[in-house]
Amino acid sequence: MEAKEKIINEIKKIYDPELPVNIYELGLIYDIQVVDKKAKIKMTLTTPNCPVAESLPKEVKEGAMQVEGIDNVELELVWDPPWNKDMMSDAAKLELNL
Repeated sequence: MEAKEKIINEIKKIYDPELPVNIYELGLIYDIQVVDKKAKIKMTLTTPNCPVAESLPKEVKEGAMQVEGIDNVELELVWDPPWNKDMMSDAAKLELNL
């Protein structure tokens, strides 16, 4: 399994506090790149005023650091494009009855 897949598996353990769906299925992770032992992750939040704006990116970073072979994680929080429900996976939409 590649480091990127392992990072995705770790991120799938992190849930949005307001929704019973993990943040990967919600579509909050825009991009994951692994170069040498460094992971670069681009993510967003459901809203800029999200109550977990501080803790969620930290959890993602800590999760990625759990992956063997990753020594450094650069996490970028972006608001463009803004998140919307269309970015959710089909599984997440089913879970939330959308």
